[in-house]
Parts: sequence; C-alpha cells; structure tokens
Amino acid sequence: MNIVDITSRDNAFLKDLRRLAQDNTAYRKQGRVWLEGDHLCRAYLARGGQPAIAVFSEDEWLRSQAAYVGCAPRFVVVKTALMREVSGLESPASMGFVVDWPGTPALDLHAPTVVLDRVQDAGNVGAILRSAAAFGFTQVAALKGTAALWSSKVMRAGMGAHFGLRLVDGLALADIASLQVPLLATSSHGGRHVHEGGLPFPCAWILGHEGQGVSAELEALAREKVRIIQPGGEESLNVAVAAGICLHASAAGQWRPGHA
Repeated sequence: MNIVDITSRDNAFLKDLRRLAQDNTAYRKQGRVWLEGDHLCRAYLARGGQPAIAVFSEDEWLRSQAAYVGCAPRFVVVKTALMREVSGLESPASMGFVVDWPGTPALDLHAPTVVLDRVQDAGNVGAILRSAAAFGFTQVAALKGTAALWSSKVMRAGMGAHFGLRLVDGLALADIASLQVPLLATSSHGGRHVHEGGLPFPCAWILGHEGQGVSAELEALAREKVRIIQPGGEESLNVAVAAGICLHASAAGQWRPGHA
C-alpha cells in the first residue's frame, strides 16, 4: 500500500483537504469531493466507487485499516489532533475519502426530476436528495442560487443519495422549460391537494426557496400547482418535508401489488 504520514499543519495536501471540507465551492476548483465519515464512505464503496485517496487519523488507522485495505490507491494518515481541524463539525469524523468530482452532466430531458429553485439550506437540499433517491426520482436539477450540491454539508445531509442520482446545477429558467416531462409546482395557497391522486410519473417537481417559494416564472411553466392539506392550520411546511410527501405521492401511483 502507498501510505503517507502527515504530521505538519502546513502540509499542502492538508490545506487542500480543509478547503474541501469547509469551503462550499472548493470541489469545483479542485475537481474533487470530500466524503467525511464511515457512513458516507461505505455508501460510496457500495455503489462501486473507488476513492482517489483514503484519509485516516492515526487512531482510526489503527482501528480500521483492515476494513479498508485495497479500497484506494493511496492512503494518508494524519496526526489525530490535525485531523480534528479538517472538519468544521463540532464532532468531526476520524476518516474520509477524497473522490473525483463527476462534474455536471447534461440535463436528461425525460428523467423523473426534482427541480430546486434557490433552496439555500444545505440540510434541506441533502434531505431532498435522499427523498428523490428513495422514491425513484433519478435526477436533481438545481437553479442558480441553490446550495452547492456537492458541498460537504449537502453531502452529509444526503447520506449517500448523491451516488445514485444525476445532479445538474447552475441551471436557468430556459433549462427547466426544456424538460419533456410534466412539471408540478408545490404551493401553499393554491392548486389541488396532493392526496387526491392521479399525479403523473415520470414528472418534475419544482420545490422553491424556503421563504419565497417557487418563483412566478417557474410556476407559470408548471402543468399544475399542488398543495398539501394541513389540518393543523400551519401556514407552510419545511421544503424538505414537503418534498418527501410530494415525491412519495407521485411515485406511489406507480406501485403495483407485490412490488416493494
């Protein structure tokens, strides 16, 4: 195995790793993504991925090296105190992978899609990606102003959903208008209720900004507006919660008895 030990805070690789972990857009400059923690790393390996570099703290390397032997062409072992400085988390992980960023693919005009309209909270974006992957939506199309899809915060919230999705970001209104599946816009004040059924699939669900909702321009592109009944009387739902309900309702119509 190719193993490199890092003991200096000023090591160039360690500086790049800090940027990947803490700068939301550093992956675009470096062409690589930081997967922090055992869960994300195992999810990546389960999808057949091979990391460029596997990184461990000294303590974690002693505990876990046998489980990861052969998973990467290069291993880096970092002094435990320095490894804690890599992450911006209060309880940082003790291992992670540096993987090649797949870049931004072309938009698949016919795929079941989730459209993110300036959804800014990384936790919301990651949770939406999880719902998309769970309910058979294979593509996420993010307009400009949405949280960076491959940032470390979104990666952690996505819990591995990234590895099963086509992720297209930096899009404009014209890109969404080119989709060849029916567009459905979520709304808190108009349209039919999601539980009424009859939703198309494949389709593209448009989910809007946490405070402003779906833009008027995008709403105008939608075949129809759909809302979620709220007997408790709340004004609106968190966008990630709304996404889970809508994506499930849309996909559920395609399930047949005997199919999981």
